[in-house]
Amino acid sequence: MRVAILSDVHGNPIALDAVLADITRHGGVDAFWVLGDLAALGYDPVGAMDRLAALVDASFVRGNTDRLTLTGLSEALVREQLAREPECLGEVLEESATYGWTRGVLSATHLDWLARLPLELRTTLPDGTRVLCVHAAPGTDDGDGIHPALTDDALAENLADADADLVLVAHTHWPLDRTAGRVRVINPGSVSNPEGKDVRAKYVLLVADEAGYKVQPRHAEYDNAAVIAAVEAARHPSAAYITSCMRGESTPAWMDSSSAPPPSPAFAETG
Repeated sequence: MRVAILSDVHGNPIALDAVLADITRHGGVDAFWVLGDLAALGYDPVGAMDRLAALVDASFVRGNTDRLTLTGLSEALVREQLAREPECLGEVLEESATYGWTRGVLSATHLDWLARLPLELRTTLPDGTRVLCVHAAPGTDDGDGIHPALTDDALAENLADADADLVLVAHTHWPLDRTAGRVRVINPGSVSNPEGKDVRAKYVLLVADEAGYKVQPRHAEYDNAAVIAAVEAARHPSAAYITSCMRGESTPAWMDSSSAPPPSPAFAETG
């Protein structure tokens, strides 16, 4: 059993094509597990979603931007954020414009598909490992997510109700492989809009049989300059943010600016 685990495509078919080509070069897969954030915050939501819809044996979960593309930002959420951080008015307006722009370019078929995405996916590997796929953390598609700066106690709290042996998450755009008790959590990183200086598209290949499973981090280079040009041509409301990601200039909120980024995780074989 070979599964490609990917997430955070963010309307970027150039990056997605690079990942799919890398998968083909390395023998293909039996299935795809896609962990959300498919369309918004990218120059071509339609192209990205059409490619994802064409995947064979693909399962999807909902990301926060998938949900917000449909609903927009609620008045209550905006009021709460501005009461706490009034200096973020520009960011809130940009975010609202981005979801409206994305919703406007998608067809009714695309929007219906986003509306049907589940919060989570559960399955079992051939060796009996119970798997939970979710975008941010067990029970939610949003929030801070599971990131490298979490303490062991905070990680255990996030995973306490997972009811799984292996939890696959995304959302932070940062690869991760950690364990809390008997629960292992893996983040494949993002296909698009990378955080940090590594601007390659990232995903994970999982290989499983009755004896156990192993996961391998994969990276695919693509034409980041072409993405920047396409974002500018599309007059995207979040062009500045996307461009900063493509240039390796975006720093995740959880990272202490005075410290070095954590090393890439060593994905271990289990079984």
